[in-house]
Amino acid sequence: MVYRIGSGWSATLTQVEQSLDASRFVECGATQEKAIGWIEPRGVAHGPLVESVGGQWLLKLMMEFKAVPGSVLKRKLDERLAQIELAEGRKPGKREKTEIKDELKLQLLPMAFTKQGAVQVWIDPVALLLVLDAGSQGKADEVVSLLVECLPGLTVMPINTNISPATAMAEWLTSQEPPQGFSVDRECELKAADESRSVVRYSRHPLDTEEVRQHVVGGKLPTKLALTWDNRVSLVLTDTLQIKKLTFLEVVFEGAAAGGKDDGFDADVAIATGELQRLIPDLLEALGGEVVTV
Repeated sequence: MVYRIGSGWSATLTQVEQSLDASRFVECGATQEKAIGWIEPRGVAHGPLVESVGGQWLLKLMMEFKAVPGSVLKRKLDERLAQIELAEGRKPGKREKTEIKDELKLQLLPMAFTKQGAVQVWIDPVALLLVLDAGSQGKADEVVSLLVECLPGLTVMPINTNISPATAMAEWLTSQEPPQGFSVDRECELKAADESRSVVRYSRHPLDTEEVRQHVVGGKLPTKLALTWDNRVSLVLTDTLQIKKLTFLEVVFEGAAAGGKDDGFDADVAIATGELQRLIPDLLEALGGEVVTV
């Protein structure tokens, strides 16, 4: 997911490091359901929380969740309610049931398994771009909120284009003329805008067919479309301007030098950010350019 950083923000690498340190990740406590914080993007314990590779800044946010299975909590609650009814001859009311349920959850949380997930964060401090590899909008919103909270003066806004992705993708499918530098691949999702909300999905299927064109002409708008950029990067563009299934093709890695662990991290970052620094402006141009806000 790609965001625009407000033009008024500027910070040094040292300032960002110091700001993030106050929100360093700590695992869930015994009765804590969720923990969130920054970890070392290079994976080296006690290392920097922000890495700079070729002037591009890399961060990593860790999220940990601890949940009690609903079926277990319900069984324990039913058992407690039955005990109260048997011992006191009454059925607890709604408020008391809620209190008992919360109490039982606290008792069970120390025994619950934890689940972790990390989000990679890339900041281009010159182009003022923020890119997240979050898999959902909800997770992206959480990352953005924490960034804004941690980094003084930072403002972040979604990027809007003069042509909506859905409108542009519909034109590419009906005209069979993708934008310069791009080619249409073999994956697509079309959704009706009426109350039926009917969906047609194509996978590993040619899209330059009359059938696909008729679906679009009939009112189904593309919500996902697979594209390849410059024969170097394949991706799926969504109607909300998300970039999914990003894959760097073999030509990107030709001539990349093999190295150790640290060299590998730096090389991967340099390759990924280098390609995206060119791809993102081309994609925005294909969508009529970015809407400039005053």
